[in-house]
Amino acid sequence: MQLNQLLLLKDYLAHAQNEHVISATITNGELVIIVNLAQIVLLMEFLKQDSKCQFTTLIDITAIDYPGRADRFDVVYHLLSMPLNFRLRLKATIEDGEAVPSISSVFPCANWFEREVFDMYGIVFSGHPDLRRLLTDYGFSGHPLRKDFPLTGYSEVKYDEVQKKVVYEPVELVQEFRNFDFISPWEGIGDIPQDKSNSNQDQ
Repeated sequence: MQLNQLLLLKDYLAHAQNEHVISATITNGELVIIVNLAQIVLLMEFLKQDSKCQFTTLIDITAIDYPGRADRFDVVYHLLSMPLNFRLRLKATIEDGEAVPSISSVFPCANWFEREVFDMYGIVFSGHPDLRRLLTDYGFSGHPLRKDFPLTGYSEVKYDEVQKKVVYEPVELVQEFRNFDFISPWEGIGDIPQDKSNSNQDQ
């Protein structure tokens, strides 16, 4: 999309949806809209149905975790207007534990996207028809894409030959794996001494 087209769309959305759009910027050649999540369903309906937008395809919903921030998460939506060849990114900030209205009534494919965000980040989508884990097991503890989630996880899964079933056990690491110094094995080696004893044999 040409820059002038992005600017026109930016100004149009900022004017037509000024109650829902907090700010609109063009970053790295992409239009990014900061929105009010309380009215996200109405905004999505407008973006999908308006003749100047026609964002009929929801590409993705994801989140970003900022543990040190008061509004811990960014919820991010990516939309595509195939008839007009427009792409749009919508972002909103929420606190940990704050519910986000589900847009599955506008975009049915949001059902699985919202389940994935719930599973990975623990963000709840109010009004979702079937909000449950999607990628991890129902008994899984925690949310793996939160930055405070340990790399080793909390439990390990294995098949027990005695019990003849899959069992969960707490993760147990030997001490050498707990003292990771973050040094790459390819760093700090220094120069390797050369063996000069055979250097003159071919002369």
